[in-house]
Amino acid sequence: MSDTPDSSSPGHPLLDHVDLYLEVGKEHDASDIHLSVNSPPMWRRYGVLQPIWNDAPVLTAQDTEKLAMGFLTPAQKHHLTDIGDVDFAYQNATGRFRTSVVRQRLGLDLTFRIIASNLRTMDELGLPPVLKLLTQYHNGLVLVTGPVGSGKSTTLAALVDEINRARHDHIITLEDPIEYVIPSQGCHVTQREVHTHTKSFANALRGALREDPDVIMVGEMRDLETISLAITASETGHLVLGTLHTATAARTLDRVLDVFPVDQRDQIRIMVSESLRGIVSQQLVPRADGQGRALALEILMNSPAVANLIREAKTFMLPGVIQTGRRLGMKLMDDSLIELVESGRITAEEALSRAEQKTVMRQALGV
Repeated sequence: MSDTPDSSSPGHPLLDHVDLYLEVGKEHDASDIHLSVNSPPMWRRYGVLQPIWNDAPVLTAQDTEKLAMGFLTPAQKHHLTDIGDVDFAYQNATGRFRTSVVRQRLGLDLTFRIIASNLRTMDELGLPPVLKLLTQYHNGLVLVTGPVGSGKSTTLAALVDEINRARHDHIITLEDPIEYVIPSQGCHVTQREVHTHTKSFANALRGALREDPDVIMVGEMRDLETISLAITASETGHLVLGTLHTATAARTLDRVLDVFPVDQRDQIRIMVSESLRGIVSQQLVPRADGQGRALALEILMNSPAVANLIREAKTFMLPGVIQTGRRLGMKLMDDSLIELVESGRITAEEALSRAEQKTVMRQALGV
């Protein structure tokens, strides 16, 4: 198969249905497809946003309108008209796609995140064995964090899959939208989609606590009510897995604590110090050979030293505890980046651009 679709013929024609673009994107290992007004069809491939074909004409407002109306359901069209945007999981013969259609100044823009067809295990993703310990708890809070497009959903699904294989419990997933379909194995798995099956994450989480769950996966902990309910659930005998858009373990804890009113933070710090099991922060870095992306991980496992720093509001000291906690499986993001450079999987320039401590990184890499 060629590296990119054939664009040798002059003036590559625009395709007349979103399924055709999605098929091309999936065939060529793209992660996202962008169909936007005044832009040629674009894809994000190995982290880089670029035209699918160099010689394709730009899409007009009429083009994107036709594409949108060609696959949206009547209910989705109504929502788009009323609200101005609609987000959902779209499924066709090719696979599943996290989909966003928005109305902007020039017309409609369509964005698709390609969801891998096969739910990959922790071993297949190359996740370190220490993370399997996080799936063995019967209560507590496990957070998977990172920027948009860093593979959080894939990691979270792999953790849920590990629990599903190894235990005999009730797992409830709350997602917006449902990405990976997780069939029940050892566990009974219930998947609910926010805005389709329930009004909000907070509503769904409140309802989940009445459904006799053992494990609850919260697709995004984005507000005070959801975070508060997740912490309470983790304290009352449930294992809660959640995600946040934060880059490091220290920033994750700051984000969780900062959503609470000042007069509640001392109590919340105590609750989090006791319920937290671990934080996995991750990012996907373009490989040096241009063939895909490499996973860089920061891992924080709760320990007496970590719990003490959380209680005392000294999260800025967590990197030092992570660095000295290697025997417990902990690892700093910068150390993970250095390992990827030393193994030849990513370039020193990529590592330096993503480093937390750039001066230390320069010294470590000799650049």
